[in-house]
Amino acid sequence: MGAQAGRPPRRRGAGLGVLVASALLLAGCQSATEPDAPAAETAVRPSSESAASAVSFAPLRGTSAEAAALARPSLAVKVDNHEEARPQIALNRTDIVFEELVEGGLTRYVAVWHSDVPDEVGPVRSIRPMDPDIASPFGGIIAYSGGQDQFVEMMMATPLVNIVFDFDETGLFSRADERPGPHDVILHSTEAVARNAELAPPPVQFAYGTADPLAAPALAAAPTSRIDLVFSEDRFPAWEWDAAASVWLRSQAGSPDLEASGERVRATNVVTLRVGIDWSYGEVPKTVMVGSGEAWVSAGGRTAHGTWVKDAAGSPIVLTADDGSPLRLAPGNTWVELVPNEGSAAFTP
Repeated sequence: MGAQAGRPPRRRGAGLGVLVASALLLAGCQSATEPDAPAAETAVRPSSESAASAVSFAPLRGTSAEAAALARPSLAVKVDNHEEARPQIALNRTDIVFEELVEGGLTRYVAVWHSDVPDEVGPVRSIRPMDPDIASPFGGIIAYSGGQDQFVEMMMATPLVNIVFDFDETGLFSRADERPGPHDVILHSTEAVARNAELAPPPVQFAYGTADPLAAPALAAAPTSRIDLVFSEDRFPAWEWDAAASVWLRSQAGSPDLEASGERVRATNVVTLRVGIDWSYGEVPKTVMVGSGEAWVSAGGRTAHGTWVKDAAGSPIVLTADDGSPLRLAPGNTWVELVPNEGSAAFTP
């Protein structure tokens, strides 16, 4: 098919405006209502022999980077998690991934790239009713393969630029010959971002601390070697702590979860949120994202308990520890596991 970035001709009234995102935030410069920048990361100063360069913090990772490299929009993509869609492309280069329940007890991802945008990502699948609430806080771009008309219209009503395979007329998508359909749609992601370079970068989503952000005794964080999550009878991912590499390693259905590079899927932070499910769309579950609930943050081989709050579709998720302090993440990539209240979450010492 051809490619069209933005709205399709038959939906000219849909909202595809640019979300006015905040400028990148340096440590100590946030207002009281915004998540904090990294507390313990110090921007690396150029040596006297090197050219001076502006250094900032990646808003979706909390790691230091050259400001010029971060002056681009984020790219959120609906990524397939069917068995025939694995291994997915470039999950380890994401800044943030959300795992959500979809029909049939399966899960899909809303994967967000900003600080490190690969050439290709996918497989790309269709939109679901909770995705506008998940993606809106990032601004920038959302890419997906289509979906029910009502869900597509919901996404197009957000300020994000929609890039949709079904309306693709400019070559941003292709099909991978080695993958079975419909699990074969690939997005040319660097090109998608380059065509929308005028969009603002994303605002900060979470508060960041040190590499061991849960060490304070007041947080009562428990040592954790393994996380077991149950979305349904068919989806029960797990994460194991690799102390040597300081990362969580992912499994699905009891087997290591690998991405297309051959590497095991990994995360610096695993954020587990208990969420309600709205069944008003028939067999399609909608994760309730605007509200509050129980939360766990797992980082540095520890897990702290608290709550999450998201007060509007365009607002970030705010994580608060049981003692009332912010739940901070370690600088690095994050997976957000949206576990239904009917599911379960277990944390093994």
